[in-house]
Amino acid sequence: MDISRRRFLQGTGAGVAGTALAGGLVAAGAYADDRSKGTETVAQSFAFHGANQAGVFTPQQAAATFAAFDVTAADRAGLVDLFRTLTERARFLTSGGTPQDLGVGSPPSDNAILGPDVPADGLTVTVSVGSSLFDDRYGLAAKKPAKLKPMQTFPDDSLDPKWCHGDLMLQLCANNADTVQHALRDIAKHTRGGMQLRYRINGFHSQPRPSGTPRNLMGFKDGISNPLETDNLIWTPDGGSYQVVRIIRMLVEFWDRVSITEQENMFGRKRDSGAPLDGAAETDTPDFAADPEGKTIPLDSHIRLANPRTTESAPSRLLRRGYNYDLGVDLNGNLDVGLVFCCYQQDLERQFEAVQTRLAGEPLADYIQPYGGGYFYALPGVRDAQDWFARSLTSV
Repeated sequence: MDISRRRFLQGTGAGVAGTALAGGLVAAGAYADDRSKGTETVAQSFAFHGANQAGVFTPQQAAATFAAFDVTAADRAGLVDLFRTLTERARFLTSGGTPQDLGVGSPPSDNAILGPDVPADGLTVTVSVGSSLFDDRYGLAAKKPAKLKPMQTFPDDSLDPKWCHGDLMLQLCANNADTVQHALRDIAKHTRGGMQLRYRINGFHSQPRPSGTPRNLMGFKDGISNPLETDNLIWTPDGGSYQVVRIIRMLVEFWDRVSITEQENMFGRKRDSGAPLDGAAETDTPDFAADPEGKTIPLDSHIRLANPRTTESAPSRLLRRGYNYDLGVDLNGNLDVGLVFCCYQQDLERQFEAVQTRLAGEPLADYIQPYGGGYFYALPGVRDAQDWFARSLTSV
């Protein structure tokens, strides 16, 4: 069919809205099927207590959900109670155990979709707050993290307000999809009086095929070059990190009609191996200095713009932790799939916004449509059994 990309894009706004409405603005994306682990080592639990939250540098689990909430607590005391409850539920869910028996005359304390005992199953619960939480409702303006602000609209964005921002973001990741579903339902049940779901999208992390870094839904390996924790680019002095969530639709019907040469030039990597176009393996570092005119790796390729590998661009490196998503079919009969891009950094302007500014107008922008997400601050870790999320922010 000879369908222009412009006509397709004109209809995707309705498609996105239709998908949201069909799900009551609580979109449930498809997960990858549970995977046979074979001899692969999969962590069954991660420590909950610590200076930093799990779910940032934690190896990526197979399933995830990103759920943004509007906080509805009546006052500061209610907000403290909300964070205490969040902490209690996260502590139990990430450790696993037997739910409380409330007796035959009461509703069950657990939804039992994981059986009578709750397994930890590699679950991490990462709690982040948006800038809107620091308005005049709870008297927190003076304690807003210094770099936190609402997510701006970039030149290639098509943002839908129903899918943007939020007072609080939960990133739930686990080895299996039902564990993530169980955790979200448990937390939502126990916090109903303090926060209300605003939007939610599920993600899945594909298996390495055939090896190395997993692929996105455009067929390219995604997340090959990430900083290490020792690079000191992610954590803030108090143990938190600035989180960016971006819901990016991939226009795969058009992408699948593009030649492999053009696809590889747009990314700057070989599709089969993930290697840079001047290399042989995915872990090879591209030598941009040896190719100043972009004859091998085009000057406007994604990897060259995102990470020019210069002294000036080094401080803008960030930690990517993205997941594929599948929301089915939009109202126009087109596949609604893409990437839940998530990244962590010390400084939103120095890192994410600097990278995004370099990427503005890249050739790949013709095949993607960012339409949701927001900026958040991942809170410092819960240090011990007496501590709770946001204790330093909500204390008088």
